[in-house]
Amino acid sequence: MTLQKRATIVSSSVAVTLVVIKLIVGIVSGSVAVLASAIDSGLDLAVSLFNLFAVTNAEKPADEKFNYGRGKIEAIAAVIEGVIITLSGFFIFYQAIQKIMHAEPVTHLDISIGVMVVSLVMTGALVMFLNHVARVTQNMVIKSDALHYKTDLLSNGAILVSLVVIYFTDFYLIDAILGILIAIYIVYSAFELIQEGVLVLLDVSLDDEIVEKIKEVIESEPGVNDYHWLRTRKAGNDYFVDVHLVFTPEMSLLEAHRIGDSVEAKIKEIDPKADWLINIHLDPYDDSDVNLEESKKFAG
Repeated sequence: MTLQKRATIVSSSVAVTLVVIKLIVGIVSGSVAVLASAIDSGLDLAVSLFNLFAVTNAEKPADEKFNYGRGKIEAIAAVIEGVIITLSGFFIFYQAIQKIMHAEPVTHLDISIGVMVVSLVMTGALVMFLNHVARVTQNMVIKSDALHYKTDLLSNGAILVSLVVIYFTDFYLIDAILGILIAIYIVYSAFELIQEGVLVLLDVSLDDEIVEKIKEVIESEPGVNDYHWLRTRKAGNDYFVDVHLVFTPEMSLLEAHRIGDSVEAKIKEIDPKADWLINIHLDPYDDSDVNLEESKKFAG
């Protein structure tokens, strides 16, 4: 079992535990913040299960139907996760407004505070684990999950603060106020997930820093006179690079091919954790203008 798949199973298990605990205490205590957190944990569970499905399928090798693999499933998962988080934020906002309008008190504060402390500890440990897996694997789904649970960690901390304030001051309105703030933060944090997923689906180029390093590799390679049509994109942990390298007409194909292999090997060293798929076209002269005109004819 891969590390990223193990991470989705762990996050699902934590979500199940938190849903049960928070839902029971939220109903008993009447705390909108605890109930909102229980609902959010329920969505966490759904998302984690979907992430397990996404990771499992994204890891399948390329085949005759999916020639470039299924890495973009991770981007789809990130977009779906972002939308679900946004909807949960809107629901929490609605619940908080209802709390203000009806001014319902919060009861059983002792057990509510205890549950939120347990939730903070469990979520904090999960965030650290997911961050570690995300750094090791560079998996987009795990990055999204880590950000999601980090949002939970912060919101759970805010809920704990509200319960403590109510316990010592009887200022029940703080529960609804923090519920509104949590909702706003959740919706805001979801935007990054959706944006990153959509950009990958639209074949956004690799990070500027990586692209610059690719250019440095090509420009510093002896025997390469020039290059053009450098294009990059990513899907999951797969990094795609297409480029035309320009040589002299007198150079043998064998030598040009050797240089191309050298460039490819050096590009892969930029990020050894990524799975690079590099396509290098060998040009005996700079034919970028000719290729550009041909592409315009094809597009027209």
